[in-house]
Amino acid sequence: MPRPLLLATAMILLLPACGPDYAYESSRDFPEGTGWTYADSVAFEFTVGDTNQIYDLHLFVEHAPDFGNQNLYVRFHTLFPDGRRLTETVSLELADKLGAWQGDCSGETCRIDIPIQQGAYFNQPGDYTLRVEQYSRQEQLPEITGIGFALEPTGRRG
Repeated sequence: MPRPLLLATAMILLLPACGPDYAYESSRDFPEGTGWTYADSVAFEFTVGDTNQIYDLHLFVEHAPDFGNQNLYVRFHTLFPDGRRLTETVSLELADKLGAWQGDCSGETCRIDIPIQQGAYFNQPGDYTLRVEQYSRQEQLPEITGIGFALEPTGRRG
């Protein structure tokens, strides 16, 4: 095999190894034309075994470039293994103050990775549920096309 072809093949095979190594990752697409509605809360269920591991938590939002707002209000409902619940309302900034989208826009979709918590740890081993619901003034957001969540081990320990 010629040397340039061998190098190109090796690089293609190694590319998947360059991305983040998530302990958990899941996403949900919303119906075209309907988007994200009040009724479409999304639950992400994951298990934590090592309470000394420190994680970064990511929320991924996909939207059309013609979304009419700079931000998106959501409510996070966290269910802990012991049954305790925590609810928090958060404004997710999708665009800067001048209206330029943060994240990557290509074609008809913009995707932004929003670090919702860095350096997080879980003090209880077991099953967790993170439920995300849209909490904007509009019942229906047709330009929001998908949402995802990822749990990324940092390699640090607490």
